[in-house]
Amino acid sequence: MAIFGSIIKSLIDLKETLTPEGEAVRDQEEVLRNLLKKAKNTSFGKHYNFEEILESDNLRKSFAEKVPYFDYNKIDKEWWYKYHEGEEDVTWPGKPPYFALSSGTTGKSSKRIPVTEEMVEAIRKAGIKQVSALSNFDLPPDFFEKEIMMLGSSTDLQKEGDHQEGEISGISASNIPFWFRGYYKPGEEIAKIDEWDDRVKMIAENAKNWDIGALSGIPSWMELMLKEVIAHHNLNNIHEIWPNLQVYASGGVAFEPYEKSFNALLGKPVQVIDTYLASEGFLALQNRPDTHAMQLITDNGIYFEFVPFKPEYINQDGSITEDAPVILLEDAEEETEYVLLISTVSGAWRYLIGDTIKFTDKSKNEIRITGRTKFFLNVVGSQLSVNKMNDAVQELENEFDIRIPEFVVAAKRAEEDDEYYHYWYLGTEDEADDSKLAEALDNALKDANKNYKVARSKALKGVKVTTIDPNMFHEWNAVNKKKGGQVKMEKVMDEEKFADWEKFLKEQNAVS
Repeated sequence: MAIFGSIIKSLIDLKETLTPEGEAVRDQEEVLRNLLKKAKNTSFGKHYNFEEILESDNLRKSFAEKVPYFDYNKIDKEWWYKYHEGEEDVTWPGKPPYFALSSGTTGKSSKRIPVTEEMVEAIRKAGIKQVSALSNFDLPPDFFEKEIMMLGSSTDLQKEGDHQEGEISGISASNIPFWFRGYYKPGEEIAKIDEWDDRVKMIAENAKNWDIGALSGIPSWMELMLKEVIAHHNLNNIHEIWPNLQVYASGGVAFEPYEKSFNALLGKPVQVIDTYLASEGFLALQNRPDTHAMQLITDNGIYFEFVPFKPEYINQDGSITEDAPVILLEDAEEETEYVLLISTVSGAWRYLIGDTIKFTDKSKNEIRITGRTKFFLNVVGSQLSVNKMNDAVQELENEFDIRIPEFVVAAKRAEEDDEYYHYWYLGTEDEADDSKLAEALDNALKDANKNYKVARSKALKGVKVTTIDPNMFHEWNAVNKKKGGQVKMEKVMDEEKFADWEKFLKEQNAVS
């Protein structure tokens, strides 16, 4: 019997029982109050008069009225750049010891997002919450003695002046508590390897030495790693080498588009648990089975606001208009898409993280990630969000019995008739007829989105589909120096980038 595992499981069960749920709205007001108090003497806090906001009768309303929205470009241009010029107390007291590098999905160069000691601690606390939530899942005691494969970025952070830089998963892994290091794989030595392909090769070579019970990482890169392990050891599925694998903690993107291809690598079902760790913080976690929804972490250094995700509030570059209305937590509605804004213990203020979400259960404050503000296809009035695209692609998977883990789409004029079409590239290893896929995709989107249906009767002439090897998406990321770690494949491209994409595919002989 797994005695040690039984003890750990009992401690987790006890902690979950003794930890009060808390009132989310009350917690959020307290978080905001603490943020403002802590930062009131920073340059940012003085500029926006945090002292006055703290004295107001309605703290959250006053905060929303006095502090504007910021996306990365705006807050970096106006404030964060000062850190790199040696200034202190800019948007948060002192100077951040880390900067999280995030190229995101559309930027040409890496963003450098401050990560304070308070944020490192907040991420650690959120991780403990996630572990505590495992008591809600039907896991046997011996699971808690198994090792955990955390597939993130390199933990070999780069020293830049008075701070270190790396992706958030690398920063988090480099701060793993000493008591957890015995469970953590691939271990410090392999985790420091900077080159993604070299790191995965070492994981494959060492896989037989580990008893992995859980996986953690972004689905697309997790799939590549599992395929490499399977190929290296000539296996049929990953459970032949890791028979005790029972949990996969997905993160960063919706898991459903990857579900079919991911399950094909398994020998038996695993419990998928969604998490929401971004470069800006650990925002939400799944704390119960039978759902892919995640509960917002409302008491841990991050204050949330929500802007309705409507075309009139979204600029062409994915930012939001200055007059866009803000919705507070208690006023948000279920099944309505919102742009997420956060204020954090790293000195991000009313910050547009770039994701869109919807509440699936307001009583539990559970959300789903539905897409990105930049992944909103509205060139000819189609008003397509990634959420609708994902749903349509899943319908294709079911109708044609194929796996489509990746896709990209753009609206552009066709040379033959100068009309607008939506050009889709679907990544699949399965055989399918492109014209039949195009027809089915078009019909699915018409049924799901009335604006798309109207656009198809007017400015949008049709849909063109090309199926390609899914590895082309990963190679595209590699060419753009975005391979592995926290990287998410962009789903929507403008015409300029789409031209580069199609040129790349031709150079790779991926299309005729």
